[in-house]
Amino acid sequence: MSSDNAGVGRSGGAPVPDDGARGGAVPGMPGEGVPDDGASVPDDGVPAVPVPDVPGLAHAAGMPDAPAPDEPAVELATVPALGGLYARGLAGSARAAATRRTTVRAGDLPDTHVVVRDVRPHADHLTAYQHLLGEPGADALPAGFVHVVAFPVATAVMVRPDFPLGLLGLVHVANRVEQRRAVRLGERLDIDAHARDLRAHRAGVTVEVVADVSVGGEHVWRGISTYLAKGVRLAGVRGGGHDVGVDAAATGSSAHNGRAPQNAGAPDLRAEWEPPLPTGRWALGGGVGRAYAAVSGDRNPIHMSALTAKAFGFPRAIAHGMYTASRALADIGPAARGEAFTWDVTFAKPVLLPSNVNVRVAREGDVWRYDAWDGRGRRHLTGSVTPPR
Repeated sequence: MSSDNAGVGRSGGAPVPDDGARGGAVPGMPGEGVPDDGASVPDDGVPAVPVPDVPGLAHAAGMPDAPAPDEPAVELATVPALGGLYARGLAGSARAAATRRTTVRAGDLPDTHVVVRDVRPHADHLTAYQHLLGEPGADALPAGFVHVVAFPVATAVMVRPDFPLGLLGLVHVANRVEQRRAVRLGERLDIDAHARDLRAHRAGVTVEVVADVSVGGEHVWRGISTYLAKGVRLAGVRGGGHDVGVDAAATGSSAHNGRAPQNAGAPDLRAEWEPPLPTGRWALGGGVGRAYAAVSGDRNPIHMSALTAKAFGFPRAIAHGMYTASRALADIGPAARGEAFTWDVTFAKPVLLPSNVNVRVAREGDVWRYDAWDGRGRRHLTGSVTPPR
């Protein structure tokens, strides 16, 4: 793993390569875009491989939102380095593979929260992100940038020894952000992450990893990432389980009190779909993956070059999922989306680099909807931005 983003406690952001990287792709940090191996799942997921340190974070003193009394917390002094988390994830995945465990139980998911207090993003880091994604220069942190800041804390949950799924091979299939108000540069962020909701899926098991961000005790932002572990079975559940975007509570496959999945109501990506009239096109250069890695710290080899991507079964490097989802959010723009909203995305086919991606961003009532697809009409992602209800 590269160490040029020494990130935590370091002033300044990482440089952004000017190689035509500004464009879009599909969300995903742990991993988006798994090669098509015949499994009946969206071919957008990628082996979840977190990476090096996120640049430009500093820490002070403060109090985070405390987890519920019956939910133990592990408090970290700083945002953990993604490089170290990646190494732990590799080791844990190797142990899981050695045991050949293919069944998990609802009770296997720990209640532990991982907490980091008073995280202060740096201005240079924010500026680099805004420049790359096409967000305007302002002190309000884009929701995708907050995801970048919180992601290492969420990853720390997934590499714990008590987390029942191996990190490698996890597929990022959906993401939701619930932003209650604008988060501004200079505010000290308390980040609290935990896992919830093991559910049966037709291709394995899904889990939600939740990251909550608070400022001075005020809950301002929540990110919910849904990951799929292919080939794993949830004990006690018969049948194929749910699809991403389908309410599994009705089938009895929920592991937690029948709560609907965070992306309930999302479209079935296997259904026949006719591409709409595009409103724009993203021209993505071959350096998109390296450029986003510079601002996010995610140096998963599948994003860095054709050579490293081929080692994981891809013909070329693929764009980060969260990069393309964040580009769609930027295309909507801060004025249209407002300061409080819910931002949903469901991932489909990965974006190979370089590539031209057709995009439609359109308003339907008070909801902004977006889709991205390739020249053959195959969807890369679909999502929406919805105002508070």
